[in-house]
Amino acid sequence: MNNLIQDLQSKFGVENIQPMEGGLQQTITLPKDILVDVCRYLRDDSKYYFDFLSNITAVDYFPENRFAVVYNLASLPFQRQLTLRVELTMENRDKNNLPEVPSVSSVWRTADWHEREAFDLMGIFFSGHPDLRRILLPDDWQGFPLRKDYEDPESYHGIPIKGE
Repeated sequence: MNNLIQDLQSKFGVENIQPMEGGLQQTITLPKDILVDVCRYLRDDSKYYFDFLSNITAVDYFPENRFAVVYNLASLPFQRQLTLRVELTMENRDKNNLPEVPSVSSVWRTADWHEREAFDLMGIFFSGHPDLRRILLPDDWQGFPLRKDYEDPESYHGIPIKGE
């Protein structure tokens, strides 16, 4: 996998591709503005062929007001796994003040539902997503339940939510 890091660094810049030490699987941190290009390269290059996006998740670093979006990739033919990580700060916000990262649904179709889930539960906005809307909660739900600063509402449409 060291060749992968060197290859990505030569193609996208050493300053943009940062390997993370430790962990059970190779993890690379990269800026959001090259995310889609890196993903497309990792999918299309015959040396790597990361043909499957296993998962997308988000991490809330409350109270630091920053998030990370984590992409778990797999190359089924080569039996390899790779994690990509994009860190989002207050500067990475959309017009509704949500953390924003580009959608990778044009690279892997499975991203469609993974991104919708991260949007629904963590409030991450995926720009360019073809149908970014809630997937688990009602459309008019307020807030994002997996954020650390989320507080359960007392009721929803007059129905009590909090138990005694």
